[in-house]
Amino acid sequence: MSGCLTRIPLLANPMEMNRKEFLQTLGVAGTAFAAGTFDTLDTFAQTEAKDGPVDLVAVMDGEPAPMLRKAISELGGIERFVKKGQKIVVKPNIAWDQPPEVAANTNPELVGELVKMILAAGAAEVVVYDSTCDKADKSYKNSGVEKAVKDAGGKMAPADDDRYFTEVPLPKGVKLKSAMIHKSIIDCDAWFNVPVLKVHGGARMTIAMKNCMGLVSKSCQQSFHKIDLQQCIADVCTYEKKPVLNIVDAYRILKANGPRGKSVADAVLVKALLASTDIVAIDTASTKLAQKFTNVPLEDVGHIHAGQQLGLGTTDIEKLNVRRVKV
Repeated sequence: MSGCLTRIPLLANPMEMNRKEFLQTLGVAGTAFAAGTFDTLDTFAQTEAKDGPVDLVAVMDGEPAPMLRKAISELGGIERFVKKGQKIVVKPNIAWDQPPEVAANTNPELVGELVKMILAAGAAEVVVYDSTCDKADKSYKNSGVEKAVKDAGGKMAPADDDRYFTEVPLPKGVKLKSAMIHKSIIDCDAWFNVPVLKVHGGARMTIAMKNCMGLVSKSCQQSFHKIDLQQCIADVCTYEKKPVLNIVDAYRILKANGPRGKSVADAVLVKALLASTDIVAIDTASTKLAQKFTNVPLEDVGHIHAGQQLGLGTTDIEKLNVRRVKV
């Protein structure tokens, strides 16, 4: 993809999804509450609350920063994922020269809050980048992510040239046996995968697995389309340094004209966030959430199933301990 397309003016406010609709979308059986949580989720085939560590959190009805803090708390706290003195990378969607209201990129408030939390946990530095499709300087700025990151004390890294990438082997890949991975990912101690939830013309959905396509250089991304896009997305996720946490921004969902979007009319305001260490499970849950607006069934998203085949996670949500929380 190249250059900046003509921007279409923002239209009226997007449709907002109310709490009842959210619960219906996730298939909640009844209205069982326990300490602010919804413990019965038909979507996840979980008929009762489970004890032990939480595998996946779905938070709703809040602003991005409070929802993130709640999700991290439910998962055991930021210290579970960040150690003092570490160099951390946050990898959001920042591929497009679009404002936050279009939902083509990860919400800047969410990214900024995550940077703050990581630094508060004692990280030595936090670097944020994406291998952009539109021009990097405009995408970073107009998405709002650059300002949010810098205000939070983080750093933006360039990724608009192959010199910022190094070829690494992918021995577990089916069709992709190596990839040009950004040096910040190679050199970091840990990284967070923070995609926005949206439709995509080729991949069908852009969520956590598809966001890993942004780990690689633009020239390498172009080869994915020539080889097998769905399989290559799964293959790049086999890179040995996995994200310590996947956080899906579903505050707004881009329901049409993805992955770039044309205007705010393409987005729906849902006010949700999902988080999990299981990249396949979170993409499965997120696709089900988005299906109310996108009509993209899970079986159409080939890279999710390919990821399960590669042992990257599970689509069988009933095996996981899922927590539904309202802010």
